[in-house]
Amino acid sequence: MASLLNSFSLQAGVFYTGNICGIHDFEHDARRGHLHLIRSGTVQVRGVTQRRFKVDEPTLMFLPRPDQHRLVTDDGPGADVVCATVQFGGSGVNPITASLPDLVQVPLVQMPGVDALLDLMFEEAFHEHPGRQGVLDRLCEVLMVRLLRHCMVRGLTQGGSLAGLADVRLGPVLAALHEDPRHPWDLPSMAQLAGMSRARFAVRFREVTGETPADYLSAWRVMTAQRLLARGAPVKQVAEDVGYGSASALSRAFARRLGIAPGQWLRQQVLLKQTENAVSP
Repeated sequence: MASLLNSFSLQAGVFYTGNICGIHDFEHDARRGHLHLIRSGTVQVRGVTQRRFKVDEPTLMFLPRPDQHRLVTDDGPGADVVCATVQFGGSGVNPITASLPDLVQVPLVQMPGVDALLDLMFEEAFHEHPGRQGVLDRLCEVLMVRLLRHCMVRGLTQGGSLAGLADVRLGPVLAALHEDPRHPWDLPSMAQLAGMSRARFAVRFREVTGETPADYLSAWRVMTAQRLLARGAPVKQVAEDVGYGSASALSRAFARRLGIAPGQWLRQQVLLKQTENAVSP
């Protein structure tokens, strides 16, 4: 998982801590996931699944692709909560959240070893200490890493990178692809690294991740190219760094995966950032 987190940096931003009463709405968010940590109280959750449901024990909920949803509590005691946004690599499109279901809901008693982390987090959340926001954000990021680890161990993923990394045979292969996309990977070399025949490896890879090895490698190379291009690297250099022999080969891969050329994608990103800056308070 370290290779993924190195490539898609984790950023959490705690935006609410305290007691909530009544109805609290959260808007659709195409670029960030939403985390709701319920410390105490009973919360009714609406809009996350087809049916509303209640949470009546300390629970961590993560919505990787949040649509409009609502938390509802009694007007009396309410509930103590911590709410945060979670973003990987500055985008809502990434292999980490793509590996997760629309709702990850874990009672805190099922996450052994996080008691000290949660105690520290709640201490910061419900007191006005100097530097409180920065500490909360960093603790929330640690909590997210622990949650991702829990999902991998408990099989809560829905294919993709996290499921592949959790697989004893496929994990070393995916880690190697992530670390060195420039390498001339082919099916025999990947199967050899997994210690499997080519046929068995191809079948297992698709069963676990939901993609063929070639499609996964292509997707990873294009995502890596996106990050490098966004940092200002020239297209020709990016093409070499991610395993394509030329800028034209990278453009063809871009077109296959995203439907547009690298230059057009970059212009879209510039316009998107300008729009976001214009609407930011």
